[in-house]
Amino acid sequence: MPIENERKFVLRDDGLLEARLAALPNVERSLLRQAYLDVSGLRIRLVDGKGGPRHIFTFKRLIDGQVVEIETEISPADFKRLWTQRRVTLQKMRYSWQDGAFHWDVDFFKGDDGQTYFAQAEVEMPEEHDTPPPLPECLASHLLGMAPFGDERFTSKRLADRAHAERLLAQIRHKGGIE
Repeated sequence: MPIENERKFVLRDDGLLEARLAALPNVERSLLRQAYLDVSGLRIRLVDGKGGPRHIFTFKRLIDGQVVEIETEISPADFKRLWTQRRVTLQKMRYSWQDGAFHWDVDFFKGDDGQTYFAQAEVEMPEEHDTPPPLPECLASHLLGMAPFGDERFTSKRLADRAHAERLLAQIRHKGGIE
C-alpha cells in the first residue's frame, strides 16, 4: 500500500524565491489546479508542467496513523465531470526536485489575482524515515518553521482558504515560529 511520509515547512516568501527556484538545475515547475470532492479523502488535480497537462485522481486518507495515498491518471473528460463535484479548490505553482532518497516540492499558493499568499515546502521521505533531512540550502534562509506531523492547519485543503492561510502566516510570524 502506498504510504505517504512527508514533512512540511512554512517558508517566508520574499517575492524572489520562485524565480530563484525556477533558475536551479533539475527543478521542474508545474501549475496545479486542484479540487477536493464531496467525499472525504478524494481529490482531483490538473498538473500543467513539463510534458503537458496531466489529470490525476487521488484517494488520500489517514489509516492506522499512516497516510495512504493512491493516485491514478484520468481522462480530461472525467476530470471535467468530476470538477462539477468540487467543494474546495486551489491553485498553486509547484517546484519539484529529487535529492537522493528524498523528493522536495515547494508550493506557492496563488489567489485569483495570481499573487502568492502562502509558501510551503514538503519533503517526501522513504517510509522507514522518521526525521526529515536538513532543508536544502536554497530554502534554509526562508524557513519560518516545520509543521507538526498531521497538523490539519497545514494541509492544502485548509490552505486553499486564503483567509485561514494569511491568519496562520501572521500567527507564525508574530510568535516567531509554529506552535
